[in-house]
Amino acid sequence: MSHSPNLRLCRADYTNPIHASALVGLLDAYAQDPTGGAEPLSDFTKANLPVALQARPTIFSVLAFDDAHAGLPVGLVNCIEGFSTFACQPLVNIHDVVVAASHRGQRIAEQMLALVEQLARERGACKLTLEVLSGNAPAAKLYRRIGFDNYQLEPSMGHAQFMQKWL
Repeated sequence: MSHSPNLRLCRADYTNPIHASALVGLLDAYAQDPTGGAEPLSDFTKANLPVALQARPTIFSVLAFDDAHAGLPVGLVNCIEGFSTFACQPLVNIHDVVVAASHRGQRIAEQMLALVEQLARERGACKLTLEVLSGNAPAAKLYRRIGFDNYQLEPSMGHAQFMQKWL
């Protein structure tokens, strides 16, 4: 595994058509992958996502472009600021981590997550959170390597489980 010397990282500008297109394209590819649910994004989501994200100041995204391939979009991390009541500080939830299949194994996600950490610190966040599917061993290995661990308060109570209820 090596770092790509032609990788360009940036915080996404949702009003920039290149960034908006990269965000939707990468997220749609992720959605169609088994780790993303194996279903494409809806036409509604594709048409409205950048504007919806721009309207929410608690959301930010990081993009990665491969300048050796004409600025090809190759990575995306979507983040949503939350709040830790125990610490009385913001936290940043890493909601999506996407690396194009053609560029996996180059530590692009690791580099994007380092930028996310920097941006979270600038926001005064006390921690980063994320969820990962139990069957996504490569992602879990990356997250553990860069310092993530299962969430727990009192060890005898076990670790947290991510749950959902559709509305």
